[in-house]
Amino acid sequence: MSDQEAWKPAEKGVITVALAGNANVGKSVIFNQLTGLHQHVGNWPGKTVKRAEGTLVHDGYTIDVVDLPGIYSLSTYSLEEKVSREYIAIEHPDALINVVDASALERNLFFTTQLLELEPRLIVAVNLIDVAEKRGVQIDVRRLSELLGVPVVATTAVKDIGLHELMDEAIKIHRDDVAPSRPLPFGIEVEKVVVGLTASLGVLETPYPRRWVAIKLLEGDEEIESLVYGVFPRVKEEVSSARRRMEEIHGHDAASVITSERYIQASRIASTVSNIVEPKKSILKGLEDATSHPVFGYVIMLGIIFGMFFSIFTLGDVAAGALGTAFAGLKAWFFGTVGEGAVQNFVWSGLLEGVFAGVSIALPYIVPFFLVLSLLEDSGYLARIAFLMDSLMHKIGLHGKGFIPVMLGFGCNVPACLGCSIMETERERLICAFVSSLVPCAARSIVIMGLVATYLGFEWAVALYVLDFVLIFVLGRIAFKALPGEPVGLIMEMPIYKRPSAKVTAQRTWFRLKAFVNEAFPIMVVGNLAIYVANMLGLLNVIQGLFSPVTVLWLGLPAATGVVLIFGILRKELTLILLASIMGTTNFAMILTPNQMFVFAFVVMIYIPCIATIAVLAKEFGWKAAAIISVVETGLAVVLGGLLYRALLLLGIG
Repeated sequence: MSDQEAWKPAEKGVITVALAGNANVGKSVIFNQLTGLHQHVGNWPGKTVKRAEGTLVHDGYTIDVVDLPGIYSLSTYSLEEKVSREYIAIEHPDALINVVDASALERNLFFTTQLLELEPRLIVAVNLIDVAEKRGVQIDVRRLSELLGVPVVATTAVKDIGLHELMDEAIKIHRDDVAPSRPLPFGIEVEKVVVGLTASLGVLETPYPRRWVAIKLLEGDEEIESLVYGVFPRVKEEVSSARRRMEEIHGHDAASVITSERYIQASRIASTVSNIVEPKKSILKGLEDATSHPVFGYVIMLGIIFGMFFSIFTLGDVAAGALGTAFAGLKAWFFGTVGEGAVQNFVWSGLLEGVFAGVSIALPYIVPFFLVLSLLEDSGYLARIAFLMDSLMHKIGLHGKGFIPVMLGFGCNVPACLGCSIMETERERLICAFVSSLVPCAARSIVIMGLVATYLGFEWAVALYVLDFVLIFVLGRIAFKALPGEPVGLIMEMPIYKRPSAKVTAQRTWFRLKAFVNEAFPIMVVGNLAIYVANMLGLLNVIQGLFSPVTVLWLGLPAATGVVLIFGILRKELTLILLASIMGTTNFAMILTPNQMFVFAFVVMIYIPCIATIAVLAKEFGWKAAAIISVVETGLAVVLGGLLYRALLLLGIG
């Protein structure tokens, strides 16, 4: 759906549409295709779960789209499940679009049955139809609509197929004031118990449908129990009695019986509407097998990761060199045109140099990194990495799914720490956040690539990454032993491989880049200006003197690094940019020895997290945990940095 079409003037009103579904069903692709660049990402009120919203105009209506988190149930085991069910039940979107994977229809319909129980105005988008057909699965969309009692639209989101029809259905539901969807009935015995308990709740008022409340009481949902029993205590005995009847009849607890009923519903519907034919042989199927292989999978993974960083370095090095030369020429032209003087120096060194340093040092490496990360996400390969890393992650008390936040940490530690919410227990989330905060994010990678790889060679940069991962493993193992609790097993969906969409990849890269520029560049300019003013007032020498026992005597670094390491708490790439500003050159070979380059990059890589990451850690785990993590990482950076400096001297690297 083009931006030009999406922004014709709206005439007929505003509609709110929510997208719900399992992870890896193309929900975010639909969201991006519908809203284009007209979207923003925040957090749900009082939560750290991301809330993505966007807007489009279709057939004269302004349509606000909310992309709910990818989940598999409507329990309260995770924040994602909690915010999703509260939004559906309390906010009452005009239409709720349930995105399902056509190639895994039965598994996805299990969630659909739960959505129907909340009685929204539901539309089902059967996505990835093209993938299903390649696998020999044909879906009777019309019959599926009849069985579910809701509109069903076949879509292939990456090709923009079916999305107009999807919006047409949403508008029709709003315009015709269509009644809410009805839940599917259970088997006779279970249905009788549910209906009876629902009737007992007749006078109870909650934001949720009474039938849904009855089902949740039978399942033992603690939040609903607290909500109901607090104002309607007499129903507690009826719930206990109903559970006992179900257990006597079926031989299992009530929650398991209801789950089984939903699977029966999903299985029956999926088998009715699906026609399985002999699939065509697919290269992607062979690729799925190879990348999940217990031997070749690791070889491929290492090759991809190495290739990723090598390509980032190669592209970044070329771009950084070209931009550095261009800005050097611009500087000569500027002073040649306006002349030398205090005002001219303030304009260039105090204001412009922070921007130009960010463009020439940061962007050349951050742009290709975001591009490669988007390609890995869109292709479905990240889940394979999680699968392969499961056994190793168990050594530090996590499972393979914990490697996904770690991978996200290469982009930014903030979403990586937020992404730790996918872990099942508080202990796992804390360990995952701790190790994720040690991952060299894009800002740290700018220092590694722009300094070590550029002046010492790519193999030295690789050595730093290897050293960092050894530290992550050792420290994660220590945290695993120090924190009480037991690790849990890995249960996650393995998404199919998809050919990355150029449009979707470009959009993801653009959104990340825009967020980086909006957040980082103002800090770069202010930080550069602060350094300039401090230098004019003679404060830099004072600060450098205070920190010189650590920076000069122990770490073997120039005294100026004491100042830039302080500002690095704001953004890690500032350490390199402001070092260039203080020293008056971006040719770091003139101001640092090879030993100093390596030690400086190492310290920046693991010392105190940036202020945004600290804030997220405090919000997620409390200020005490955030302070402990910050102190531990800073202490390690100083102690190990000094030892590394001396080890390199012993090896003859000065």
